[in-house]
Amino acid sequence: MPYRFRRLISSSFALLTLITTSLPATAADWTEFRGPSGQGLATAKNLPLEWNAKKNVAWKIPLPGKGWSSPVLAKGRLYLTTAVPVESSKENDMTLRALCVDAKSGRLLWNVLVFDQDGAKAPRIQGKNSHASPTPLIEGNRLYVHFGHQGTACLDTAGKVLWRNRELKYPPNHGNGSSPILVDGAIVLSCDGSRDPFLAALDARTGKLRWKSLRKTTATRKFSFCTPLVITVDGKQQIISPGSDTVGAFDPQTGREIWRVTYIGYSVVPRPVFGHGLVFISTSFNTPQVMAIRPDGQGDVTKTHVAWTLKKGAPHTPSLLLVGEELYLVSDRGIASCLDAVTGKVHWQERVEGNYSASPIYAQGRIYLQSERGRGIVLAAETKFRKLADNPLEERTLASYAVDDDALFIRTAEHLYRISK
Repeated sequence: MPYRFRRLISSSFALLTLITTSLPATAADWTEFRGPSGQGLATAKNLPLEWNAKKNVAWKIPLPGKGWSSPVLAKGRLYLTTAVPVESSKENDMTLRALCVDAKSGRLLWNVLVFDQDGAKAPRIQGKNSHASPTPLIEGNRLYVHFGHQGTACLDTAGKVLWRNRELKYPPNHGNGSSPILVDGAIVLSCDGSRDPFLAALDARTGKLRWKSLRKTTATRKFSFCTPLVITVDGKQQIISPGSDTVGAFDPQTGREIWRVTYIGYSVVPRPVFGHGLVFISTSFNTPQVMAIRPDGQGDVTKTHVAWTLKKGAPHTPSLLLVGEELYLVSDRGIASCLDAVTGKVHWQERVEGNYSASPIYAQGRIYLQSERGRGIVLAAETKFRKLADNPLEERTLASYAVDDDALFIRTAEHLYRISK
């Protein structure tokens, strides 16, 4: 097929993908990690381009405890989790809590105890982690919070706990990280500990276990922290879940593995993205590579379904971002890249300020990055590099953005900010 016609078809497919996968139910809802599409795409029209600790800060509130879960937003309310040390305790005792904040005023509406953490039994966590790192998920009037091996729970939007589940036991390494997803009335969780990694589905209404699927991997370091993504291929849903040394597609109804691709990589964090008939992943430590995979196979398709790979600039931690025909990346060490998503051709690679853990988002023709030092770097979503803004907040930031139509919500080590004009 001539190149110009392939690009025309690709452009049409990209537009259709953006229309069907990136539009939230309402412009003001940001309901899970990386938004309603799970891929970091926002339909906001009035986001600020510039800010700092004083400029375009509508409000700033202190947060109790410590947590790196990203905020989620629905019906004018923000939800997030935190771990609060128990006063006078000599051990690492904590209360694991869910918080609700009014998005317009910044007023804390409720602060609810979900689980108690027994410090004598709590494993050590990595320095960049917390005991409240998975991002909540909200659907309708239900909020789902996940604390990794410490348990999963459902609350209503008034803060009442509807169910708790602490049955999914596994030995964590460095703590928790993978956020929950919702598919066909089930909360699906990646449980990749130091041995016997698995996926599990809990009934969203009751919290009861629907299925548990062991991950097929021979990795020496089996722990990972990746949030799955649900895609549709030939009219059927697949759960795409990267783990150590392998990415697999799983049947949402049964947990059966559909296909897998193997690689060398562990402690996998970046959430996959999907478009143009390709799944895009990054394989994390020690030497990451971006892989583009056709998801229409069966069994081990490592030798047949990998369309292209890229090593230079691949991230260990931030997720990828697919916007139209281009795939955008930012590495942990601050190398930003723009690639042709179909071919893997590099349009540009440039160094941007800082180190990165937060995942980028797209809105109104811009790529928003957030560095670990709290600098908000804004780039043009174009095939030629253009830096539009460098916004110093100067607080440690590992969480990713939440987005309203006219505001960014940024969680730092101690505060939650509303950034708006």
